[in-house]
Amino acid sequence: MTTYELALTLGLFATLFVVFTLKPRRLTNLPPGPAPTSWLVGNRNQVPQSKPWKWFQELNERYGPVVYLQLGRTPTVVLGSAQAAWDILEKKSPITSARPRFIMGQEIMSNNMRGLMASSGPLWKRWRRVLHGAFMQKTADTYRPIQSLESKQLMAELLKTPAKYREHLERYATSVIVVITYGRRVHNIYTDEVVCRNRETQQYLISINIPGKYLVESIPALLYLPNFLTPWRTAALQQRAKDIKYLTRLVNEVKSNMEAGRAQPSFCRKLLEDREKNDMTDLEIAYTCATPFGAGVETSAGSLSSFMLACVAFGPTFIPRAQAELDSVVGFDRLPSFSDYDSLPFIRAIVNETLRWRPVAVLGGTPHASTEDLVYEGMYIPKGSTIIANLWGIHLNPVDFPDPHTFNPDRFMEARDYPGPWQHSSFGYGRRVCPGMYLAANSTFINIARILWGFNVCKARDDSGQEIEVDTFAYTDGFNSVPLPFPVSITPRSLSHEAVIMRENEVAQEEMCAYDH
Repeated sequence: MTTYELALTLGLFATLFVVFTLKPRRLTNLPPGPAPTSWLVGNRNQVPQSKPWKWFQELNERYGPVVYLQLGRTPTVVLGSAQAAWDILEKKSPITSARPRFIMGQEIMSNNMRGLMASSGPLWKRWRRVLHGAFMQKTADTYRPIQSLESKQLMAELLKTPAKYREHLERYATSVIVVITYGRRVHNIYTDEVVCRNRETQQYLISINIPGKYLVESIPALLYLPNFLTPWRTAALQQRAKDIKYLTRLVNEVKSNMEAGRAQPSFCRKLLEDREKNDMTDLEIAYTCATPFGAGVETSAGSLSSFMLACVAFGPTFIPRAQAELDSVVGFDRLPSFSDYDSLPFIRAIVNETLRWRPVAVLGGTPHASTEDLVYEGMYIPKGSTIIANLWGIHLNPVDFPDPHTFNPDRFMEARDYPGPWQHSSFGYGRRVCPGMYLAANSTFINIARILWGFNVCKARDDSGQEIEVDTFAYTDGFNSVPLPFPVSITPRSLSHEAVIMRENEVAQEEMCAYDH
């Protein structure tokens, strides 16, 4: 028998073994949920390929805040309330902070090297230690000068070419992350080769991490099938080779700059300097550096884009009040700064409402997994369950957020009975809380404050002068969900505001020269 024939035989045998001999466990006191369509795939065929978070929300509305699904052989729990998510993922974090098995995204595409998807183990512990050390609050605040400088350029870009606002928001988010991670700036998101490669990687990774999309995630025995029957595996392996090439290239650039004595302080430089202490290989460093580069760009740019959409759809209800606060605190001769944070409560409320209203990590980020059986309010959650904190349902739960689809910053102007320190759930729970949450919050604050200070943002008009309506539900599919392109009018509030923006940008360009590549 040839090697090919042996592989084919083993693959078919493994698949038949699953189909005809394995049956799902029959458990009692499981959380409520829809009946499975098949004992083989469970509820997998019911999960929509497009925007599954909306279906999850419907399930929580029908069955309650904790819903049980059987996706192939994997028990899956969908959480639809902030309290249930806090109780299970935060209070029970020692046993709910593992990761489910990601066959496509982690094993095939990433060779088990992405810490974000890694379950408990030495790699994840090293990844978590160095990420939290580099991005938690005290350290994150040291990046404020970079965020402020890049934000000043963003304001000038919005002034010069407002129609390209999406490009400008992405350039800002990308350059901040790349400066912090690798010590060099990004000037153009369409011509910078590394940025283009990262965008390709993230789009592919997001597209394959949708729950229920690939049958192999539910039936791992399909891995035994030969390559010609598994084109999904071939595509993922091709992407892996591309990723290793460009991620290694970035680390080698920092190495070369260190040897030449011109490397700026950066996360990558720190990891290279501490590689023996951290016991990390070059490839592990490369993948670790990809975490903020990959996870931070689309989330930050997407949140700011949602803010712009909220300005267009709901601006008259909150923008005048925000600008009155900014005029009173900041005045007209300078841009808002981080030192104004405590004096701008309504701007902070707008930041929180932005993160709540249309969450980018719409499924709550990467799912958790339980490592032990647990019981929550009489419901049995078995060991090995995938746990999804559906952020779309949690943030649009009318119990916590009345009239949830309306952008209303006032809901954050007073303390509320909401679990957690942020008054929303955007940054996750427990040991899997987002390491970059303080960096993200700082970026969102400084740019919202400055955009509202310097510009009038409202509905665009067509050729006949009629206002163009926008669809506040027009968002992308995928693991992260961001607004589809929409028209918007962005104009300076006055010539005085325009002059300040241009002056501040000129100073910023001089200060950022050290980071030019």
